[in-house]
Amino acid sequence: MSYMTPEPTLFHTVLVANRGEIARRVIRTLRELGIRSVAVYSDADAASPHVEEADAAVRIGPAPAAESYLDIDAVIAAARATGAQAIHPGYGFLSESVGLAEACAESGIVFIGPSIDALQIMGDKAKAREHVARHGVPVVPGFDAKGLSDIEIAEEAESVGFPLLVKPSAGGGGKGMEVVSVAPDLAAALATARRIAASAFGDDSLILERLIERPRHIEVQVFGDEHGTVLALGERECTLQRRHQKVIEEAPSAGIPDSTRERLLNAAVRAAESVSYVGAGTVEFLVDADAPDEVFFIEMNTRLQVEHPVTEEVTGLDLVELQLRVASGFPLDIEPRVAGHAVEARIYAEAPERGFLPSTGRILAFEIPPGVRVDSAIETGSEITGFYDPMIAKVIAVADDRVTALRRLDEALGRTVVLGVETNISFLRTLCRNERVAAGDLDTGLIESLLPMATEPPTSSMLDAVRHHLLLQERWESNRGGLDAVHLRAGAVWASKRDDSAVGPAAYLTDDDELILAEAAVAPSSPAVAVSDDAGAVWVASDGRSARLRPLDRRQRMLRRLAARDTAAAATDPEARAPMPGSVVAVHVDHGAAVHAGDPLVSIEAMKMEHLVVAPHDGVVDLLVAAGDQVRRAQPVARVTEIPEPGTTEEDR
Repeated sequence: MSYMTPEPTLFHTVLVANRGEIARRVIRTLRELGIRSVAVYSDADAASPHVEEADAAVRIGPAPAAESYLDIDAVIAAARATGAQAIHPGYGFLSESVGLAEACAESGIVFIGPSIDALQIMGDKAKAREHVARHGVPVVPGFDAKGLSDIEIAEEAESVGFPLLVKPSAGGGGKGMEVVSVAPDLAAALATARRIAASAFGDDSLILERLIERPRHIEVQVFGDEHGTVLALGERECTLQRRHQKVIEEAPSAGIPDSTRERLLNAAVRAAESVSYVGAGTVEFLVDADAPDEVFFIEMNTRLQVEHPVTEEVTGLDLVELQLRVASGFPLDIEPRVAGHAVEARIYAEAPERGFLPSTGRILAFEIPPGVRVDSAIETGSEITGFYDPMIAKVIAVADDRVTALRRLDEALGRTVVLGVETNISFLRTLCRNERVAAGDLDTGLIESLLPMATEPPTSSMLDAVRHHLLLQERWESNRGGLDAVHLRAGAVWASKRDDSAVGPAAYLTDDDELILAEAAVAPSSPAVAVSDDAGAVWVASDGRSARLRPLDRRQRMLRRLAARDTAAAATDPEARAPMPGSVVAVHVDHGAAVHAGDPLVSIEAMKMEHLVVAPHDGVVDLLVAAGDQVRRAQPVARVTEIPEPGTTEEDR
């Protein structure tokens, strides 16, 4: 008797073990395929768009990711309770978790990703280096530091040579990576990398590699099926990044030789075949900008990438659909072709002018431009907290050629409005217009060469929109219904007909406490959008730029002048303050210790980024927080009392 293998069928229910933009992206494809979607959410995300858009939703824990999105037992329980046949992990969180893959196997649930063996090999950077090197894939010179003492690491580092890159063996996204230019800096870099790696990945193992001075970061999208087929779907340029976090990506890569492209694609397929890869994966490489014929394997991400839309746009493929089909047992029956050019910009809730500090708050207005693809985590009314990654949206532009694609992306960013949190939109436009970016002269240090970013004052159009908005608000409040809330919001968008004479001079304070004066209404150079927040400040956006302005009346301006005069001769503020809301992850000094100006006091982490608070001047430190404490923006974390000079009297002070 012979048995025929049943034809594969797609799943009827899939749980999406993620949040935000990628959860919405996966749910969209599930809906198009007629597959029931199940969302999971933490307390912080109860009202998030991905929860509203799914067919079913299950609470899996409180706001901290470790107690919700990283809780494997809670995710599996949600899948069982809803009858999910498969789990799509998205990216980040549990997307490369061996533990989740094993739990799925034990529960009879399909993990939409590669095999457990592939996850184990490629999830450890040191193990992956050794494995792919045995299969003919070129790797960067370096060594695995696991099990070595700091002295032994220093000896090995000298043999490889400086500069070196220190990075965690586990995890990805650039977290924990430290550049060491000279040997004396190695010990501090090791300590920082271990602390971040242990916190982010639960594993403080490190590897050290030779640092390529002008690297380009190029990755290849691969796909494998259960029938032994592995395909490369083209490469992506991910060189525009800051602190190893990608900012703008594009496909195909910007002007690499065809011979280099062929080496990249072939090496990526060899790496994926070496672990019998199934599903979507990305093999990442460094290419020396000064010697583009050299390519080096960095790592393999065993999941869908944040930047997958640019590959979708130039290949015409839905990569999430391919993941679902491959996980269901269907063979890959595609012939990859690349046509045109796509560029993606990541919009982060952060302030480039303040060192890219994360920003939190409620989204007061979110407006997207027509003619481009926007994958977003937010809608108007969404809450941005400090618990998760600061990326809130991606804008993707497509054209027949790279120059046009970049121009369309720039124009689309200029028409994108996000009010309620600070964003990097204006900075993204600066990158789109940069001469080196336009020419394709890229390396991973390009963004750092543009820093620091200066704070630009609001434009006249922005100030005029604020004044017009405040006028409408005043009329609405005085008329008690003469203008309704809808009219008020609509009036915040610049209108061609309005009563200019009623909009007089005004003064505002920025969040950096800078005084802004507006003297007269002017014809706008571009549309502007303005909306008030709960504190009475006005957020305004125009041409991709935004600002938060606090109106000042005459009395407030007078009090401000008096306060400034009284404090003009005052000493430096003794309090060291948190630059943003977050968690204290390290305390670097003892209570009562003597410190010098600039000495590290505490480290604060928010949105997966760590920021150092330093002593404002010489003195004795009083610690006001401890490791593990949650702090608000501008909250004092330490007080440094100046030590008086010998012989100084109370009257002198």
